[in-house]
Amino acid sequence: MIVKEEFLSKLRRYFSLNLYEVKIWTALLSRGVSTAGELSDIANVPRSRSYDVLESLEKKGFAVTKLGKPIKYIAVPPEEVLERVKKNMAEEANEKVKRLEDLKGTEVIEELSALHSQGIELVEPSDLSGSLKGRHNLYNHLELTIRNAEDSVSIMTTTQGLLRKIEGLKPTFEKIKKRGVKIRIAAPLTKECSGAIKDLGDIAEIRHVNTKARFCIVDKSEIIFMVMDDTEVHPTYDVGIWVNTPFFSNALENLFDIAWKSMKPAKEVMKSK
Repeated sequence: MIVKEEFLSKLRRYFSLNLYEVKIWTALLSRGVSTAGELSDIANVPRSRSYDVLESLEKKGFAVTKLGKPIKYIAVPPEEVLERVKKNMAEEANEKVKRLEDLKGTEVIEELSALHSQGIELVEPSDLSGSLKGRHNLYNHLELTIRNAEDSVSIMTTTQGLLRKIEGLKPTFEKIKKRGVKIRIAAPLTKECSGAIKDLGDIAEIRHVNTKARFCIVDKSEIIFMVMDDTEVHPTYDVGIWVNTPFFSNALENLFDIAWKSMKPAKEVMKSK
C-alpha cells in the first residue's frame, strides 16, 4: 500500500496522530480487518511498535479488537472516527478550560500577579511597548487593552475593521459600557455596515470618516495602531504596535476630538445609503 506523504501529513494534523499511527491506521482502513503483523508489513512500521500503536488507536476510537485468535483489528468507519475525535477534543478542551477557571482566586494566580506587579514597577515607561504580529494576536491584545479601559476608547478603523471589531469585541464593549466608559468609533460607513451599526447602536457612538487609518486610543494613555492596509495584507502578516504613552496618546486623542466634530453620525449617513 502506497500512501502519499502529503496525505499522511494532513491526517497527522487533522487527527492529532503521530507518523506510526497514521501509517497503521491507513493500512487498517485499506484492509478492513487485519492482524498487527500484517499491518506492520503493509505500513512499514517496526513490528515491535505495531502493538503499542494499535492499542493507542483503539483507545482513541480508530479501531476495535476482534474476538478470537490470532488477535485482529477492525477499522472503524472514517465518518464515525471523525465524530469520536470531535467529541474527545471537545471533552479535552472543556477539561482544560475548567482547570484554568479553577485557577482563579488561587495562590498560583496571586503569586503570578505579585511577580508581574513587582516587574512592572521596575520597567521604564518607554519600555512598555511591543510589536504585535498576526491579526489574531492583534485582536487579543486589543481586547485586553480595551477590557481594562476606565474612561474612554476611541477607535478609527476601516469598513472591514469595523465589522471585525463588532463581531469579536462586542461583549467587551458591552462590559465596559456598563462601567461608564465612553466608546467612539470612526470608520468608512457603507450599506455593508448597516447591521453592525444596529448591533452597536446603544453601546458606541459611530461616525463616518473616509480614511484607511487603523488605531485605538484607550484612556488617553495607551495606543494600538496597525501599520498595514488591511485590504492588501493577509491576516497572518498583519502588524500592529502597542505603546503605553500618555503624552502622545493624549495628543492624538485631541486630534481625534477635532476630526470627530466634523464627522457625520452613522444614522445620518445610513439614511442616504
